[in-house]
Amino acid sequence: MAEQIKGRAAQEFLPISSIRDGVVVLTDNTHCMVLLVSSLNFALKSSDEQNAIIFQFQQFLNSLDFPAQIYVQSRRLDIRPYLATLEERMHNEINELLKIQIREYINFVRSFTEAQNIMTKSFFVIVPYSPGVLEKRGRSGIVFGGFRRKKNTEGETEPELERFEEYRSQLAQRASVVTQGLVRFGVRSALLGTEELIELFFKLYNPGDQTAIK
Repeated sequence: MAEQIKGRAAQEFLPISSIRDGVVVLTDNTHCMVLLVSSLNFALKSSDEQNAIIFQFQQFLNSLDFPAQIYVQSRRLDIRPYLATLEERMHNEINELLKIQIREYINFVRSFTEAQNIMTKSFFVIVPYSPGVLEKRGRSGIVFGGFRRKKNTEGETEPELERFEEYRSQLAQRASVVTQGLVRFGVRSALLGTEELIELFFKLYNPGDQTAIK
């Protein structure tokens, strides 16, 4: 069993079929859009502001007639690029006093980050759309199997392209509802494009020395 698993490609174990036009297509044909959302410091708000935010968030959840997932990604902050910039500045600095101060600051930041687990958090809302049973049957050829259809360079037929655009349109409407709901209590959001989605999932499945924590 172990040898069989070892011989299979890693992609076979991922639930993602493809990422295109800002849409994640899962292996079960669920289509998703992902919103990157801002945060707000709830603890610094007054009691009235906190109650207003809670009420607006409750209203937002009650207004949704489709499922949505909130995902929080925590990673240890990678301070190395910042330190590299400081070291370059130090080497280029002519003033010896400033050079000493920069060196001391670098040592302070390095020792502090090594002693403390400084985390950076990113917040996402995943908006899914699952095609109906009839649409799935059509895709498998039960409804359309008796006809030959012209395919594009990616091997997709015209009906498949039309269905994808329809799903994408449905997702865009849902994402717009989420965006409008979030802005009511001061949370901004932005749709991730194809390249951003690829980067997100690459970092998720290849955390390296920056451990992702759900």
